Amino acid sequence: MKKAEIHFDIQLDENNVPDKIFWDASDNPNEGLNDTQAVSIATWDRYHRATMKLDLWTKDMEVGDMKQFYIEIMSGIADSVTSATGDKKMAEQIHDVCKILSRNLKSELEELQRNSK
Repeated sequence: MKKAEIHFDIQLDENNVPDKIFWDASDNPNEGLNDTQAVSIATWDRYHRATMKLDLWTKDMEVGDMKQFYIEIMSGIADSVTSATGDKKMAEQIHDVCKILSRNLKSELEELQRNSK
């Protein structure tokens, strides 16, 4: 049986807030640790029939990037729903929400840019 590993290295500041996040995986085509600004991990606890979730982001991650990160996670979830369950209707509904959120984020960022001039 093949084994795969994913490793995260979180550097915390004096207040235990993530300052830097690095990751590596046994199947990673890049050599060594890769840096990132955010990670979101969800696992299914079959005994409690509930999701256990871990979200970490660095203190220098911008709010707009964080919002885009979650929109893209949701879009990926829609794709996963299709491949895992075959439920195309649910996937389309999630994608529809993502389109609305993307438009809202784009408008929000354009407004910020106009106000900063």
